[in-house]
Amino acid sequence: MFSTHSFQFLQQLANNNDREWFKANQAEYENKVRTPAIDFIEAMQGPILALSPRFTAVAKKVGGSLMRPQRDSRFSKDKSPYKTNVGIQFRHFQGKDVHAPGFYVHVANDECFIAAGIWHPEAKALNAIRHCIDENPNGYQKALAALKQAGFELTGDSLVRPPRGFDSQHPLIDELKRKDFIAIKAVTKAQVCSEDFVAFCSNEFEQTRSLMAYLCFALSLDF
Repeated sequence: MFSTHSFQFLQQLANNNDREWFKANQAEYENKVRTPAIDFIEAMQGPILALSPRFTAVAKKVGGSLMRPQRDSRFSKDKSPYKTNVGIQFRHFQGKDVHAPGFYVHVANDECFIAAGIWHPEAKALNAIRHCIDENPNGYQKALAALKQAGFELTGDSLVRPPRGFDSQHPLIDELKRKDFIAIKAVTKAQVCSEDFVAFCSNEFEQTRSLMAYLCFALSLDF
């Protein structure tokens, strides 16, 4: 699993973020970062399945739950080739990419957190979630209350103005303005490196079940 060595390598990568250095230190990346991440994903397969059989924990180096280390710098001023974090997403089996509903684990030197929800959904999906909140507010408010009680914070981007078709005086207008529906909880490096990190994540993700079930309902996905 993850250890202080994982964080040390990520710091070294931040200090030497170029392809030649990474290639020369590929074996160290495998031992200290990718293998621990794959082991963690494999250990999470049972807990994720217990949460919902519709979500997947795929322990593969490429094309699974572990996000690739290469950055997409095409539209960024920062042209450094590698991410200095580990991103793991246990997404809905019907989802094609990172914009699908999922559970997420973020490991980095500047911040570590776990999350659940949907990030940057496409316009059609976002519209469906907004209409669901408008038509089924009670279920959404119950999900929000459960998240707050468990110490999660709903975060992400929001519109400045009300979305088209919704009244500015709507009682849930701040929720309808959201462009992301992501519940986040900060964790420490010590927690990430602890022996019970799998159990911790399993328990914490359980607290987000109502949000995940609601989002799946809104998007006509099985839960």
